[in-house]
Amino acid sequence: MSILDARTVPADPISRDRLGEEGLDYRVISGDELADQLRAEHRGFLGGEPSEEEVDDELALQSERRVIAVYDRDALQPLPVATECSWVTPLTVPGGEIPMWAISGVTVAATHRRRGIARGMLEGELRAAADAGLAMAGLTVSEATIYGRYGFASAIPVAGVTIDAKRAGWGPHEPAARIRFVDREQLADDLGTLHERTRGQRLGDIEAWPRRWRQSAALVPGAEKPGHVRGVRAIDADGELVGSLAFRVEEGTDFSHHTLRVEQLIAATPDARAALWRFAITYDLVSTVQASLQPIDDPLPWLVRDRRAITQAVHDHGWLRILDVPAALSARSLAGAFGVRLRVTDPLGIAAGAWTVAKLGAEGVRVESLGDGERAEVTLDVGALSAAYLGSVSLGTLAAAGRVTGDAAKIAALSDALRVATAPHLSIWY
Repeated sequence: MSILDARTVPADPISRDRLGEEGLDYRVISGDELADQLRAEHRGFLGGEPSEEEVDDELALQSERRVIAVYDRDALQPLPVATECSWVTPLTVPGGEIPMWAISGVTVAATHRRRGIARGMLEGELRAAADAGLAMAGLTVSEATIYGRYGFASAIPVAGVTIDAKRAGWGPHEPAARIRFVDREQLADDLGTLHERTRGQRLGDIEAWPRRWRQSAALVPGAEKPGHVRGVRAIDADGELVGSLAFRVEEGTDFSHHTLRVEQLIAATPDARAALWRFAITYDLVSTVQASLQPIDDPLPWLVRDRRAITQAVHDHGWLRILDVPAALSARSLAGAFGVRLRVTDPLGIAAGAWTVAKLGAEGVRVESLGDGERAEVTLDVGALSAAYLGSVSLGTLAAAGRVTGDAAKIAALSDALRVATAPHLSIWY
């Protein structure tokens, strides 16, 4: 897949002019300005002032991305008052991959709220991505109420898992993979290798970067209690790497009731995943196991002796926003044979339009503009289509919520076409 370098995409002129009328300078930055942008981003996410070592460590990654900063011309401090960055990454979809405009690091200083800055940045990102030919944008969010107004929707839910390890026990399945401790440098390498090998198996997952795994292994400056992070790998009968687990053991109420916190778990096979979970649940002196960002259809409850010892809290994680409906639908495989006249509304006008979407027999998906006089059979907003794109929610459910209207049979046909065999799973924050 050919991946666009987002750094070549200029700042959106509409947002530049609108924010300029407010005395704000909105632009793509690079070079020496990136250090102040990182400091502003840390502040925006309520972090402490980063050390020079931390800034230097993050600069290499930041310099590979398209970085937006907003400056107040009257500010006394040189830091930008708003930040955002983006890049293009492959997104796993049914049947393959699609290039996605990834958005991260969105902050607005507390001194500059309610001035339209976030709207200017996000709408500018979407226009810039669409103008560059991208069919999809995505992000992970700290607040779930912000991004729907821009056409994003929760499309990739995950589960936070808490396990009463002593009650759960382990069931009759005996994994074949063997578990071995590794040092943290090897842990970071193993995580990166396995993620790249397996991300194509997880709908909704994206390409990661080496610093993400160094963070998981607590190898970056400023990492919290780095010596408390441990790592193991799972190997198969041939000695091949098939799984990796980064974890911490935290002191509990007494010495026999510690908490094992999973930082990252990646497995190339179901057997390796089972072996890593058994290792965590049966760890000596551990009474509780906690893990975030787990797949909602994880077989874990079927592996333990008492499934009631597992609490799964499902929440939104990966948000998607379709920018080009024909390109997005053509990029993924659709099930069965069907034909639907579809209308999509979009508050920003980027993805609005009407099309006939059809798939007959072994043919691929055909998406054609609706002809004059042809009426849509199904109407939905771009957020609803984005939510259903990877199959985590049905159009029938969205119709019950008032997000999809039209012929019930046609809604069901398109919903069936979008159905997937496994739940999407985004395994990282970005």
